[in-house]
Amino acid sequence: MKIFTCRQPQSLRAFTDETYPQGSFCFARLLRGRDIKVNGVRVDKNVPLKAGDEVTYFTTPAQESMPSHAVIYEDENVLAADKFSGVSTEGLCAELNTYGVFYPVHRLDRNTCGIIIFAKNQAAQAQLVDSFRERRTQKTYLAVCKNNFPSPEDTLTAYLFKDERRALVKIYNTSVNGAQKIVTGYKILQAKNGLALAEVELHTGKTHQIRAHLASIGCPVLGDGKYGDGALNKKYGVARQCLVAKRLKFTGLTGELSQINGMVFESGFNTDLQNFIPNKQ
Repeated sequence: MKIFTCRQPQSLRAFTDETYPQGSFCFARLLRGRDIKVNGVRVDKNVPLKAGDEVTYFTTPAQESMPSHAVIYEDENVLAADKFSGVSTEGLCAELNTYGVFYPVHRLDRNTCGIIIFAKNQAAQAQLVDSFRERRTQKTYLAVCKNNFPSPEDTLTAYLFKDERRALVKIYNTSVNGAQKIVTGYKILQAKNGLALAEVELHTGKTHQIRAHLASIGCPVLGDGKYGDGALNKKYGVARQCLVAKRLKFTGLTGELSQINGMVFESGFNTDLQNFIPNKQ
């Protein structure tokens, strides 16, 4: 059993994502079993919360011990974590802050696993955020996609419009009002049974860029419920996007952070295509 207090108005799901990663893993199951109480009352749906509400999760010891991340690297200024799929960036940060003070630098979608960086002081946070903003950070992903790629390797340019109200983005081939230019590089590493394992290089870093950009050329990420191919996802029984933040490399850092210049932080998640589709041949 875990008990938390809500600090601001938000939905129960959003609160769980931001506060309790292990509860986020099994949120739907907890609701079905009425294993969440809000102010002492059991709930079975995603209810709104207000500041001061007490939320109790009746998770099992096994659920409470589910790992949210593995530490890849840590020094006095930064922590590099290998985030598990299903864990929100906000939830992981909240969990880390039970052990010390950690500051978010960038974010990964909840269902994207892989390397994520946190700063351990505000000076480090400011410099690392600038590195991402100024595109001095090399970001490499791996994605299992529908194999409609027109060539084995390419760099794609498009324009991304973010619909804040619907929490969606739309991709255009030409500039439109309110859209931001995006550049996404890819290289096919493996191909099998209509799927491809692509290494993706983010030259810009916008919301849902990889998922939406690849979907716009007919190569949606397997398991993506927002921009993906529902029939393909059903065929392989995959409900979370097969997307890994595989590598991060910093350049141009100064002062105490210069010690991580050129260092490659790499996720341990397996990259062989067959491991994403273990039950299909």
